[in-house]
Amino acid sequence: MLHYSVYPNKNTKEWVTFVHGAGGSSSIWYKQLRDFKKHFNILLLDLRGHGNSKLNLKQAFNDKYTFDSITDDIVEVIEHEKIESSHFIGISLGTILIRNLAEKYPQKVDSMIMGGAVMKLNFRSQVLMRLGIICKSIVPYLWLYKFFAFIIMPNRNHKESRLLFVREAKKLYQKEFIRWFRLTSEINPLLRFFRSADIKIPTLYVMGEEDYLFLPSIRKIVKAHTKSELFVVENCGHVVNVEKPEIFNTATIDYLNGLAR
Repeated sequence: MLHYSVYPNKNTKEWVTFVHGAGGSSSIWYKQLRDFKKHFNILLLDLRGHGNSKLNLKQAFNDKYTFDSITDDIVEVIEHEKIESSHFIGISLGTILIRNLAEKYPQKVDSMIMGGAVMKLNFRSQVLMRLGIICKSIVPYLWLYKFFAFIIMPNRNHKESRLLFVREAKKLYQKEFIRWFRLTSEINPLLRFFRSADIKIPTLYVMGEEDYLFLPSIRKIVKAHTKSELFVVENCGHVVNVEKPEIFNTATIDYLNGLAR
């Protein structure tokens, strides 16, 4: 089972589950934890091979890495904690897992907050992925990760986010990175399906206005999906919860509290 932490709040029955992206860990939510604990029960987890879940790598290496299997890792924790349903907050690749979870287990998802959401790979993104697939076995994974981090978060004001993700990625093993990278082979058809299917679960996309790779596709999705909303954070890049935590926390907590009214 994944490593996870629970922060109960006796004043509410509502849960918020945080899902980090590839190369990160639950530690990337450190700027959210204090504010969210005041309002909700909190579940923080480390995806397989990340953070403290890397202690279970022997078992994980024996399993096939697919978006479905990694999604089921999350569900296993939720069911173990007897959480009937939860709000889900994700960043970057974590948003794909949340969207997949909502497709497979909609009864478990009260709402989705998608930070730096990845719902389409543009031409530049697809070229980068193909380059990574070619080089993944011959180039040290950290070089690739630093390169991708710079492409996704290029500006000076993105530096904190970029360094945070590179620092977390250093904790991965080369084999683990390659296993995650292989997921890219199934990402395009999955994202195409997500864009076409209006799942009708309340969804807030929180995107930086400088998230040039991914923001344009999210604008189109929000126009097409009936229960989706978009909140754009000015002077901000891909990792909105790290770059602009006060704005991110206020916008997302207000959104969740509004759903309860």
